[in-house]
Formats: sequence, structure tokens, C-alpha cells
Amino acid sequence: MTLRVLITNDDGIAAPGIQALAWAAWQRGLDVVVAAPMEEASGTSAAMSALERDGRVIVNDHPLPDLAGVPAYGVAGSPGFITLIALHGAFGPPPSVVLSGVNRGANAGRAVLHSGTVGAAFTAATNGCRAMAVSLDVLSAGEATAASGGAAVDAAARVRDAERHWGTAARVALDLLPRLTSAPMESVLNVNAPDLPHGQLRGVRRGTLASFGQVQMTVAESGHGFVRTSLEEPGQAAQPGTDVALLAAGYASVTAIRAVTEATDIDLTGLDEHP
Repeated sequence: MTLRVLITNDDGIAAPGIQALAWAAWQRGLDVVVAAPMEEASGTSAAMSALERDGRVIVNDHPLPDLAGVPAYGVAGSPGFITLIALHGAFGPPPSVVLSGVNRGANAGRAVLHSGTVGAAFTAATNGCRAMAVSLDVLSAGEATAASGGAAVDAAARVRDAERHWGTAARVALDLLPRLTSAPMESVLNVNAPDLPHGQLRGVRRGTLASFGQVQMTVAESGHGFVRTSLEEPGQAAQPGTDVALLAAGYASVTAIRAVTEATDIDLTGLDEHP
């Protein structure tokens, strides 16, 4: 039986990374359906948000170039919401696997908590579906700060996107798919690849979560009625073996993570005793 795969992201249905991931999955003979936000939804984590019209969530057909036989939809909703309704049959038979990406920018370290790409994967896993989040390391702190500076800068960044190696991240992800499908149902693989041709990768390594992401938000200025934030590189070097360090060394990183789980190492004894 052909594995059915949902491809989603948080960069929006028109982003180049989703095209690359859908193409790679289709090339492997998988049963692919694509559904992603109509507009960018980065930083939404696992939010359940959607835009309705007359009580109906807006969904538009959005065929992808060179993938005429693959159904693709732009949805007025967050990646987590799209994943949830896909698992309930909104876009045909529910998927067995969710592939979320390829995200524009690494999702590394504990900052994955805030990622809409990873949030979609967490939503899938929480609802009994294996999932993988896939990202390409394209943003330095300077680029990330500039990208928030206006439409002209953002347009220039999008032009550069055409030269990115989206296929490298997609290929790494599809090569890891057998490991995902043999893992426990609640599993999520978080995959990050450097922006290099596949032949220049130093390899694929298991990375631990860094204690911080590649960039961190800081408060640059605050005053009456406003706060201005900025992004900057962490002040400390990445610890060896972490996802951030592996990316910097030219490796693709994969980290096995899980969505919300109970903490069993906190003392709550006695709370169940009746007075």
C-alpha cells in the first residue's frame, strides 16, 4: 500500500521549500497531498487559527508547478490547524505521515517551540500520526533582522531563494522516512540541513537540541506605548554535538523530539490522598 503523505509548511503555499519537498516525495512514489497557509504563518507554533467566511474555512485550489497530478490547497489557517483538519479527512483520505517544510531558515535548539513548521509536526504526532519537520539553514542573524525591515528587503530575500538548495533538505528528509515510519507513533523528527548542494554535505548526524536557537530575540528599545525588538546571534558558542553546531560544521542534523508529554520527575506525591 502506497504511503499517504501530507506536505505542509508555515512559509505559505507559494514558498519554494514546499514545492521541493512535495516534488521529492512524489518522486519517491508516495501518495502526496499538499495543504499550507495562503500566507506566511511563521512563529505560530501549534496554533489553531483560521479565517472563516459564512462559517466555512477558506480553502483554494493552488496547483504547484510541475506537479499537476498532486492536489494542492491554500488554506486560510495556521499549519497546526491545517494538519488537524487533514487528519480528519479535509483533503481526502487522512495521511499516515506529515512532512512539514522545507522551512526557510533553520529550526534548531529549544526555539523549535515557537516554529509553525515544528508545530504542525507536533499537532500530527499528538493526534496519532508520525511527522517530520524539515528546514534549510538560510538565515543568519543579520539576514533575519533585515528580513523584518520592509517589503523591499523581503523581495530581495525571495530572489535569493531561487538559488537556495531546497532539494538538499528534501532529499535528506525522504532518506530518513524509513526511520520515521518505524518509530513510535508519537515521534517527530526535526531535520535541519545546511544550504549546500547535497554532494557537499559532510553527512547526516544525530544532533541534540541546543539550549538556544541560531538567533535570539531581544528588546532593543521600550517606551511609552511601544516596544521594539531585534534579533541577534547568541553570545555563547554552540555546544559540540548540538543541532546548531552540526549545521555550522556542514552536517545535516536530525533530532528525535516529542510533543507535550507529562513530566514524571516532579514530586506531586500526596495530592491524591483523601483528607
